Amino acid sequence: MDAFHVALTDAEKAFLKDLVRLVIAARLAGKSANLPAPESETLRRRFGAFVTLTLDGRLRGCIGHIVGDQPLVETIAAMAEAAAFGDPRFPPLTRREFDRVAIEISILGPLEPCPDPAQVVVGRHGLMVRRGARSGLLLPQVPVEWGWDRETFLDHTCRKAGLETGCWRDPSVTLHWFEAEVF
Repeated sequence: MDAFHVALTDAEKAFLKDLVRLVIAARLAGKSANLPAPESETLRRRFGAFVTLTLDGRLRGCIGHIVGDQPLVETIAAMAEAAAFGDPRFPPLTRREFDRVAIEISILGPLEPCPDPAQVVVGRHGLMVRRGARSGLLLPQVPVEWGWDRETFLDHTCRKAGLETGCWRDPSVTLHWFEAEVF
């Protein structure tokens, strides 16, 4: 797998974080956000992406779209609203929380079959496991944040899918990996 890099400028990263805040603020005000037109071609490219919200260092919402089937700005806007108001693990974000919420954006590289679980590099690769209708995905930064080794990362990805620990060893399970640019 070649290293994935989007090469966003600091201004483009700031634009995307401001976009997340704009979308959430509009929804809190009962309105729809008017999305600003991106000034760069990079922001119009098609990527999958996740928006992660944390409050006081704790997860408050995280929703993403793994397929790059729409322009990045549109994906980020949709995932911002979904992370703030549609993550089934949390109640909708409140106005009081909004000012304190931290934003992390993960732009995903292509999802590819993982040829060998022993090649997974913690901190570089994100993982997705699938068996039948069940699937689970963990971003590359998750095992670093939790201090996991490779096997623990693989096991937690199985559990995220609602599958048994160690399912990644089962030939009926498909394992994919990807890289992400996180900021």
